[in-house]
Amino acid sequence: METGKITVSLAEERIVWGVLIYTYPIYLLGTTYVVGSLLGWLVFAVFMLRWFVDGKRTYSTTPIISHVWTVSMIGMLIVLWIGHADWNLGLGKTIKSSIGWMKGWALIPLFIWLGAVTEIKKEVIIRGACVVGYHSAIFGLVTFVIYLTGFSGELYLSPLKAVGGPGDSFFDVSLYGMNPETGGGRWSFFTPWAPAAGLFACLLLLICVQEEDESWRIKGIIGCAVMCLLCQSRAGWAVFLFLVPFIMAKRFVSEPWFFIVVGVAIPLVLSVGLPLIEYVLNSYEEVKASRPASTRVRQTLANIALQRWQAEAWFFGHGVVEPGPITVEGMPIGSHHTWYGLLFVKGFIGLLCLAIPLFLSVVALAVRSIVDKSAYLSLGMLIVLIGYSFFENLEILTNLIWPALFMIGASLNPRKSVTTQ
Repeated sequence: METGKITVSLAEERIVWGVLIYTYPIYLLGTTYVVGSLLGWLVFAVFMLRWFVDGKRTYSTTPIISHVWTVSMIGMLIVLWIGHADWNLGLGKTIKSSIGWMKGWALIPLFIWLGAVTEIKKEVIIRGACVVGYHSAIFGLVTFVIYLTGFSGELYLSPLKAVGGPGDSFFDVSLYGMNPETGGGRWSFFTPWAPAAGLFACLLLLICVQEEDESWRIKGIIGCAVMCLLCQSRAGWAVFLFLVPFIMAKRFVSEPWFFIVVGVAIPLVLSVGLPLIEYVLNSYEEVKASRPASTRVRQTLANIALQRWQAEAWFFGHGVVEPGPITVEGMPIGSHHTWYGLLFVKGFIGLLCLAIPLFLSVVALAVRSIVDKSAYLSLGMLIVLIGYSFFENLEILTNLIWPALFMIGASLNPRKSVTTQ
């Protein structure tokens, strides 16, 4: 099948291409969470079937970092079992949590491995991302007009909620939501909540800028900007603005003077660090004051998670999230923050299971960036994920961020990268 200049031929490519270009129909049918959770395992099964039938693999080796991710996430599962055993949570909860691991943490190494090893072309993911961005711009424009008419935006709660998931928001189908603090419209697009749309917009931007076709590249970038603007996420706006100069610097990353400038700039920044930090903190306090209720809930959840982790379950955590008190509006302890969530649910060992492969991946992509500009942009995706890990729980969003994970995996394999001339 020809799609412009993009050839979509393999079964694995057809699957990921179809999921990308039909993102909004999938969402309006209420199947986003289910499709996203099954996608990686389906592509993995098709690839393994092809390997079995053909009797050979395209790539003789898999990047070491991919193995580190796999081992670390298996370690996350073992820590989960230990936590359940320590707190006598029972076989039923252990099985349920293990299935949750398959739909969350396990998808991270799976998509990275698929990106590194399969024959799915990066161009297919890139063009598909531009299509998602283009459709997002149309969706945002149409629904904004509907919003002006006074329609509530709520459609329905998908019956697929019965299969289980992190919460109703993953199965809630709506055109847009309402900001309870301002009373205005706030768009989450096809994501479970508005800040997640900001995260996806930032990741999508780093993929769309790699599109070679100028028309599709512009459509994709405009869609990313629309998503980030309408989601009204404070973190999304900040990260999106940071990515603009980051992307512009891509053309210089292979130049020796680039690292000289960075080497000179770092001491200069450090020398004026105190006033800069004070300025950033003052700005941050002003932003927090604009949405005090949200900030208060997040901070209280963080404090409770840290206190209970230190006092009750330092090494292996509590095994599961727990409902919070009325002071946090019943929000689960361990939500809204990847690292606090890991400490509370899986303890310090669980935190290491994520921190180690993340750190090694950043180092590996930083080295690859010298000769491969796509690796530089994948490094940017990792930086975005790390930044957002302090605002979101990445585990429950892996069914959405998989295109970025795929691109990161492809960049980690030198045999799938394009060397900068």
